[in-house]
Amino acid sequence: MYRERQSAQTLTRSLRGNPCHLRCWGPDTSPLPPLVLLHGWMDVGASWQFVVDAFSEALSGQRRIIAPDWRGFGLSMPASAVDCYHFSDYLADLDALLHELAGEAAIDLVGHSMGGNLAMMYAGVRPARIRRLVNLEGFGLPATDPAEAPARYAQWLDELQRLRQGEIHLKSYDSADKVAARLMRTNPRLGADKAAWLAQHWARQGADGRWHVLGDAAHKVVSAQLYRVDEALALYAAITAPVLCIESEQDSPALWFKGRFTLREHHQRLTHVRQLQTATVQDAGHMLHHDQPAVVARLIEDFLGA
Repeated sequence: MYRERQSAQTLTRSLRGNPCHLRCWGPDTSPLPPLVLLHGWMDVGASWQFVVDAFSEALSGQRRIIAPDWRGFGLSMPASAVDCYHFSDYLADLDALLHELAGEAAIDLVGHSMGGNLAMMYAGVRPARIRRLVNLEGFGLPATDPAEAPARYAQWLDELQRLRQGEIHLKSYDSADKVAARLMRTNPRLGADKAAWLAQHWARQGADGRWHVLGDAAHKVVSAQLYRVDEALALYAAITAPVLCIESEQDSPALWFKGRFTLREHHQRLTHVRQLQTATVQDAGHMLHHDQPAVVARLIEDFLGA
């Protein structure tokens, strides 16, 4: 099994009436700005362990590094059941967390996938709160047309009903080894040692003896709101911090959306960001922080120290 180089402290804070589980590395206090790492959809804060282990002592030994579990993921489960999650709540949770961690001081923010999208949104909403921003494969979504709204709301209502009836759910597994095998099927580049380690944090054994993914099935319910590109571009334009966008060598949007949204279109949207750098990681897929943690760590560290 993978052996951690940097041991994490874990703690739970109450944010907006809900528990927020945090993994923390580095000194408890530091004159340097905190580095906050945001995970993606159906992931957990522990997912950043490999990158943290690859940071130099100059970074990990001198700065406070915090990786929260988003609400409804990992160990940040709402006190009472919910049937859907909204991006605006993630944004408010992040704002509350950063206020608790750093007051009004600027911090450094890194996000992967969904976390990258939320980091970009937040940096546009609270530009003074972000010193530097790193977006790993956070591409946004295909453009939509307002005429799609009636069907989208109907789909959302239908899926809420299906969730209540138990038709929308997450799989469970016979063992932690089966969870690790599932992670490696999703990402063939993930080594067996890292998969075995992640399995212990991505799922947990229940009273029934089976291993259950640490995520709420309600996350699989479609968003009620359409993705509005004009709003995303306005947020991009409001970002004042330098931004580094790190991508894998594959065109992830084209793979996911079957041509409805491509990396080229994402790059066109990024022209609205004032201070932008980009980097491509070779021999890596969407989970590039698992595939090439040393490369990703070096890119982040060089950018933060520039």
